[in-house]
Formats: sequence, C-alpha cells, structure tokens
Amino acid sequence: MTSTTLFPGRYVQGGGALSRLGRELARLGDRHFLICSPHPLQHLLPPLLPELEQAGAVRVERFGGECTDQEIARLLSAAQDFGARTVAALGGGKTLDAAKAVAARAGIPVAVVPTIASTDAPCSSVCVVYSPEGIFQRVDVLPRNPDLVLVDTEVIAQAPVRFLVSGMGDALATWFEADSCRISRGRNIAGDAGSMTAHALARLCYETVRDWGPAARTACEAGLVTPALERVVEANTLLSGLGFESGGLGAAHSIHNGLTALPAVHGRFHGEKVAFGVLASLFLTDKPLALMDEVYTLCGVLGLPTTFADLGLEGVADQDLGRVAEKTCAPGESIHNEPVEISPALVLCALKAADAEGRRRKRADARARVPG
Repeated sequence: MTSTTLFPGRYVQGGGALSRLGRELARLGDRHFLICSPHPLQHLLPPLLPELEQAGAVRVERFGGECTDQEIARLLSAAQDFGARTVAALGGGKTLDAAKAVAARAGIPVAVVPTIASTDAPCSSVCVVYSPEGIFQRVDVLPRNPDLVLVDTEVIAQAPVRFLVSGMGDALATWFEADSCRISRGRNIAGDAGSMTAHALARLCYETVRDWGPAARTACEAGLVTPALERVVEANTLLSGLGFESGGLGAAHSIHNGLTALPAVHGRFHGEKVAFGVLASLFLTDKPLALMDEVYTLCGVLGLPTTFADLGLEGVADQDLGRVAEKTCAPGESIHNEPVEISPALVLCALKAADAEGRRRKRADARARVPG
C-alpha cells in the first residue's frame, strides 16, 4: 500500500511573526483578499494594513462565523469580484477552513494566520463544513495544503487560555488515531497509508502535550511566550496537523462529529469534544489501565472535559446518546479505521464508561481534598 505525507508549503512560528505577513504574501501574489474573524479584524489587522498595501492591493472581508456552503460561496464571489490573486485568513479554525475552500475554488494560493492555537486546521488540506446551525455535515479534502502558515505566539499567548487547552485536546487525539490506522491499515486523508514520518510526528505530538502542556497553560494564563508555550503551539498546530492528515483519523473525531447532534454541546470547542472522544476511545479499544490513568490525569490537570456534565450534558438521556452513537458510526466516518468491532451499541457503552470514570475520579479528588 502506497504511503502519502502531506505538508504545508511554509510554516513560520514565533513571537512577532505577524510582522512578516506582508513580505510573505508578496511572494504569493499582488492582490490579497483577506478574510478576518471579528477580533483580529478590529485589533490585529489595522497596524498591518500599511505594510500589506505595500505588498499589493488589499480587500478585507469579515468572516460570517460558520464555515457553511453559503458562507464559502459568498466569500468566493467577493474574492472573484476583487480579482484576488491570493487569499489570506486571520482567525480561528472555521475562518481558516473557509479561506482554504475559497482559494481552492478560485485556484489561487492561500495563507493562513491562526490567532488562536485551538485546532490543527491551519496546516491541513481539510475543510470541515457545517450547517448554519453548527451541526457537522462533511469533510472536504482540498487539492493542496496552505501555501503559508504563519503563527505569532505573542498573539496566541494573549488569547484566552481555553483556546490553547482546546488545541491540546485536539492534539491529544493525534497519536491514538494515527496508531489505530497503523494497526488496521486504515487510510489517511490522502486515501493512502500513513508514513513512518507521520506516525513519528503523531507520537511526538502526544508526548509534547503530555510533558509540556501544564507549563504552557500556565504561561498562557500569564500572557507569556515561554519555551513550553512555543512547544505546545507547534504541537497543536504543526505536529497535530501533519499527524492527523498524514497518519489518519479514528474514533475521537467521529465521536466529536456525533456529539454535534446535541445542541447542548454547541458552546463547547472542537478540541474539548475531541478530548472526550479520546477518553471514550480508550474504553472502545481496551487500552491498558496505566495509559487510561495517564490520559485522564492529563485532561484533569489541563481542564479538558472528562464527564458528560463538563460537556453541558449532565443528565443526558440514553436516547440522545443513542443519536450521538448513530452519527458517530455513520458510513464513511473515521471510527471505522479502528482495529476493533464498531457499532452504535459499543460506542454508547464507551461514552457512558468514559463519563463514569470521569465522575469516579472527580469524587475521589473531592474526598482527597477534605481535611482529616
């Protein structure tokens, strides 16, 4: 079976890296269509505009908030009306995904500038499409990866820490899913086997989050760029992006997609739902108790969800969990890459087991804090 490994054209990371955006875009073209989330549109873009305008004509468009077919079509029409020769995006994962889709349809280069390290979307050729209500619909695999990924860690450090932690939840899944694909010979995003490189990067991604995640969280809470923060931002963005796309996906992301069927979780971030999917996958794939303990402990320290209540699903009915399990196991979902039997009934059991273990640990922690 042929292996394929997918990479972005150029990855730039560091404090103050945003100042290089103009010269980096100038390499790609001279008419720049910029798609911005509301916060960077107001706070980050204005001081950059003089340099960007020296790199070519610029048109700025505000992102509508959800990566839908309708929003992609609207942005594509605006880019074509402008005569864009490059597309650039500043914002979160959905903003970046929409920009990648617009550039692919227009046949022009794309540069992405994540302003939070909350998902592994920036480096990938993947665009996740949602309904206007925020329900997962499908994954589109685009013809190529971004031409430029530029990550300013000073910007990342100033964002709320919950975004960084969510990114660690997304990154947490990378090795577990890639390893499942390695065992089962499951296909990656390119439809081929994962390479040795992809699996090694996926393992490094997990080890980086495990070893440096708590220190990176502390740095972000203080708004500081430290070596630990740099490591974790790279893990969340580059290592996780390369690992999931070239190594392959498994149960955790399918469980995320299943959870989107319940409106109560729509306020939770992508990586938070993926992290709970990792915990459920540990039961589904019968992982050793020592590894379960390691992952649950890490999620607890980082503040990632370990129970239904953490996801806003306290008291959730089995009927609703059944809907999650059915959507998780839909044909074409990545959970079918797991090297174990898969069915909605087994997924339902894994979800409930993950919640039960999370609740048990919370009770044990509460008892340990009681004096005497």
